[in-house]
Amino acid sequence: MVTAQERPAPLAIAKITNLEDKFLYDTAGMYDAEIRFLEALQLTLPHIQNNQLKSLFETHIRETQQQIKNLEQVFSAIGQQPTRVNCDVAAGAVSDGQKEMLLSAETPSLLELTIAGEQAKVEHLEVISYRCLIQVAEQMGQNQVVELLRQNLQQEEQTVQKLEQCSPQLLQEALSTSRSARR
Repeated sequence: MVTAQERPAPLAIAKITNLEDKFLYDTAGMYDAEIRFLEALQLTLPHIQNNQLKSLFETHIRETQQQIKNLEQVFSAIGQQPTRVNCDVAAGAVSDGQKEMLLSAETPSLLELTIAGEQAKVEHLEVISYRCLIQVAEQMGQNQVVELLRQNLQQEEQTVQKLEQCSPQLLQEALSTSRSARR
């Protein structure tokens, strides 16, 4: 688990005046997002009973740890120290997911459907974020950076697919639980 002591200091950018500043700012935001999402994955895992979903989360925790390392290599490749910019979107996604988990906690099948749905939202956010970072890195001619970001993008896209594959089963289980609760 990532601890507060392991978190780098936030990035202080007063103004974005060129493509490199924008890339640095956006990368620092993505770095913050990945760290937040890793913490949320680790906190969510013990609440998952479905074997397929649990396995998916265990794998994605390892992938997210590697994605954070890849982002640290991105910082190194552009001559910067790993730094964070508060990613309000990530903080909001984590907060919304936690709220909905609390509201559905008494019904395991609804909880797992909630977890899968909230994680899918996060994955889609990460996919579009990595695509944008890759576009800028390509324009900057940062081939090593592009490769590192593409590795992260590929893992995020695979996670979306896996979540979409297990969602129908989770939905059926939640539907079955809801029908029997109404009787």
